[in-house]
Amino acid sequence: MVLKKSIKTNSRNELLDITREIQGEISKENIQSGTVVVFVPHTTAAVTINENADPDVKKDILKFMQDKVPNNYGFDHIEGNSDSHIKSSVFGPSITLIIENGKLLLGTWQSVYFCEFDGPRNRKYFVKITQD
Repeated sequence: MVLKKSIKTNSRNELLDITREIQGEISKENIQSGTVVVFVPHTTAAVTINENADPDVKKDILKFMQDKVPNNYGFDHIEGNSDSHIKSSVFGPSITLIIENGKLLLGTWQSVYFCEFDGPRNRKYFVKITQD
């Protein structure tokens, strides 16, 4: 089963926690053991796993990426969002997660983040849940 999920982003660069939405789909389907693939079908957005306890971690990630890949670098791409394409490529379009005992198998401080690099926009991502 593949689920199409919608998400609204509010900033040019932002990390939005989508862990609850993914876990909700697992619970709704009553999957006890399996895998989940999260795929982002955009060339200027991505998905990642990182810390959820300290909001400064998200700010630091975004600050570092802006410093290393600034949008005013002077890229040739006429749309003016080459930095967004590069950031998306660095993070990647998909992740695979393990489901065990009906829950995402994540570390204590981990969450799944939708990464926006060319917002604000209305975006989508896909969730594929496979049962063992």
